[in-house]
Amino acid sequence: MTQIRASIAANPVISLRIAIIGCTCPAGPFINRLDKYIMRFWQRLGEDITCVFDRDPAARNVFEILTAYPGIHAVLFHRINHALWNMGLKWLARFFSAFARWLTGIEIHPGAKIGRRFFIDHGMGVVIGETAEIGDDCTLYQGVTLGGTSWNKGKRHPTLGNNVVIGAGAKVLGPFKVGDHARIGSNSVVVKEVPANATVVGVPGRVVEASSGNLDVRREIARKLGFDAYGTTPDMPDPEAHAINRMLDHIHALDRAVRVLCQALREAGIEPKGELRLPDLNGCELRSAACPEGWHEPKDDCVAKANQPADTSA
Repeated sequence: MTQIRASIAANPVISLRIAIIGCTCPAGPFINRLDKYIMRFWQRLGEDITCVFDRDPAARNVFEILTAYPGIHAVLFHRINHALWNMGLKWLARFFSAFARWLTGIEIHPGAKIGRRFFIDHGMGVVIGETAEIGDDCTLYQGVTLGGTSWNKGKRHPTLGNNVVIGAGAKVLGPFKVGDHARIGSNSVVVKEVPANATVVGVPGRVVEASSGNLDVRREIARKLGFDAYGTTPDMPDPEAHAINRMLDHIHALDRAVRVLCQALREAGIEPKGELRLPDLNGCELRSAACPEGWHEPKDDCVAKANQPADTSA
């Protein structure tokens, strides 16, 4: 205790701050609040730097992150601008946000609410609207827009839950909720609510994957393998290929039913009129990048079957 008192007495700055905080003058509460804001600022900055190391393998050291990452600069500017906006200094907040946009290429309205450990990778062209709300541990890539579809006042921008990843060029437009742990693929256009733990791709955005199993196990695996960069995964299905393949399956089923019906008519002594010539659909299946074969050509035997003449016996 004696050593602590001696160190305080030897440092006049600490002694002055303790005296101001301890006194009953109006400056005491102000200094106390200022200390709280400064501590919160350094805590948030440390979390922002740590999340860059977690989500960008190109990050090498803290100095590089602080000097060469526009996403970090934009978030730091926004924290100051948002405080000015809440204090009623709206023009000053907009002026500094315009300066931050000129400096970083990232436009964040000072009225937007952003959670902790928010990371904008690359950043150029990102736009975040006034009434947008972003949860904790979210990641945005270049060209993302969190915009509105109405000129009316009030809530008109999306709300992101926690651990949301939005890929490059994606547009999320409207006052709806994007659920926790959702993934939005690159260049998607999302205009409807996204459920939690879902993956959305396409224009307009379609839910191609909504997890419904053991989420704890899945999240643990995700932590080991890393998060889904650009909102995509190697096994993400292609919704258009899936829809076309389902239609092909339906056509195959109808083809079999027609052949069975023709055979039943022949057994009953009735010969179907006309010649039924149907093209063979073998080899027409669309392969998605999620398939083990990827985009490779079909095997030789599949090609041979596809080139065989159609069966016209029916």
